[in-house]
Amino acid sequence: MLMALPAVGLTSAANAAGKPTYTIGYEGPLSGGYQQLGLNMVFAVQLAIQQANRNSKLPFKLKLATFDDQGSSTLAPAQAQAAIQNHSLVAMIGPAFSGATEAAEPYYSAAHMATVSPSATAAALAKGTMNNFMRVVAGDDVQGAADANFLVKTHGLKSLVVINNGSFYGAGLASVVAKQAKKDGASVTTYTYPTTGSCGGTASVSEYTSAATQIVASNPAGLFYGGYYCGLGLLLGALSSAGYKGTIMSDDGSWTTQLIAGTTPASAANGVYVSEAGGGNANLTGKLAAEYKALSHFTANGATYAAQAYDATNMVIQALRDVKRSPKVTVLRKQLIVQLHRMTFKGVTGVIKFQGNGDLSRSSFVDFGKVDASTNTIASVGHS
Repeated sequence: MLMALPAVGLTSAANAAGKPTYTIGYEGPLSGGYQQLGLNMVFAVQLAIQQANRNSKLPFKLKLATFDDQGSSTLAPAQAQAAIQNHSLVAMIGPAFSGATEAAEPYYSAAHMATVSPSATAAALAKGTMNNFMRVVAGDDVQGAADANFLVKTHGLKSLVVINNGSFYGAGLASVVAKQAKKDGASVTTYTYPTTGSCGGTASVSEYTSAATQIVASNPAGLFYGGYYCGLGLLLGALSSAGYKGTIMSDDGSWTTQLIAGTTPASAANGVYVSEAGGGNANLTGKLAAEYKALSHFTANGATYAAQAYDATNMVIQALRDVKRSPKVTVLRKQLIVQLHRMTFKGVTGVIKFQGNGDLSRSSFVDFGKVDASTNTIASVGHS
């Protein structure tokens, strides 16, 4: 169901005398099959902006502009082009998905606009020096290795099937898992099953039936799925019908209770492990969690990457406050890239400092969760 999105203008005081108004963008999936992940983040961005606008000492006012790419690499370039044409927009939170980020980055880079992603984890996105792309999460090189160790070393699985959904994100992460699992001593078989039509892809649902039959015939001790909750839910239903009893794990693209809602029967999602390259503490807590729920009507515990989106936004706000703000937006965008790389920011997820390529300069936790379909929750089971 389509949720109400944050308003573009967040306060009637935005044009208060003597204070300029700047726009911070969010690009991610705000409709379509992956909408929930985007909504988790955009409400956290809105929360950070609303809090900033309540600070009378802040020398500017802020607005939010949203850009819905549905998590699609096909739609992302048009959204990026629209964003850079907004002449009050100074920085972008996102894009959220790795494939969309890869497709949009040439436009943001050419416009010298900082993109601070709460969730784009593909290792290949971090490149160059003083890159306009930054992320407040660990890359898939960190997450994938931790996932493999969790399955092989922690759970002692000796045979794995590693599946990817054919996307830039899913394929990249799955390849890291497969490589590390082999290094850990497990036998690994890999498959690519493209995302189904109901998730915005091209494969038919029937493909999962044959895939499940193939997997059950090989009888691996465990299965890893690199991709998103929509495809995984359909695969879980097929695996359940085929009688698969092994351990199943997926990634941050599946860390949402929408996985349970998209699995038939829902019980087939029970006991599935998921991981999140959270870069630190995974959730908003306390007063922040209460404010987030009042705004979004989502429970912060389980709102994947809301905490990271909140930190990314506040880091941009801090950078905007600290620079000598040029009246020319083209110059101000460049100033923010330099400042974001220069600064050290203490957020709710931990201390954030970027390397020249946009990756975090500190070690990052990978959190692990386990799906409980009976209570519609994902419970934390530790971190790497």
